[in-house]
Amino acid sequence: MNYQILKNIIDTELQRFQNISEEEWNYKASSEKWSKKEIIGHLCDSAFTNIRRFVVTQYKENENIIYDQDAWVKAQNYQNVPTSDLIGLWKMLNYQVVQIVENIPDEALQRTCDTTKTKPQVFTLEFIINDYVDHMKHHLKAI
Repeated sequence: MNYQILKNIIDTELQRFQNISEEEWNYKASSEKWSKKEIIGHLCDSAFTNIRRFVVTQYKENENIIYDQDAWVKAQNYQNVPTSDLIGLWKMLNYQVVQIVENIPDEALQRTCDTTKTKPQVFTLEFIINDYVDHMKHHLKAI
């Protein structure tokens, strides 16, 4: 994966975020739906989890690294965190992802990680990196 693609997404989105009002960041369509702030919080959780995957998988095969997205968003109460703090956290975590991905040796990209909660299912590091970017794009469309 070209790490520059991820860097470009981050920089483009940071510009776009400046045009979103605080009311829009806080709006929740229902109690079951995430606000834009909670989506950014979820993307931070995804970055935390995937940073661990990207690092650990380079030296340890098939480690089980999962997270429960709804529980994490609820536990961290992202709805009541200042929006600028969440955006700053998202930015820094993803710049760290860029740093890690940029430095992964090619031979490590075929190592595997188990990302499932139930029966083991392993994915290559290369797949997980690409999936991370696709996952981010999916959620950014909702913002």
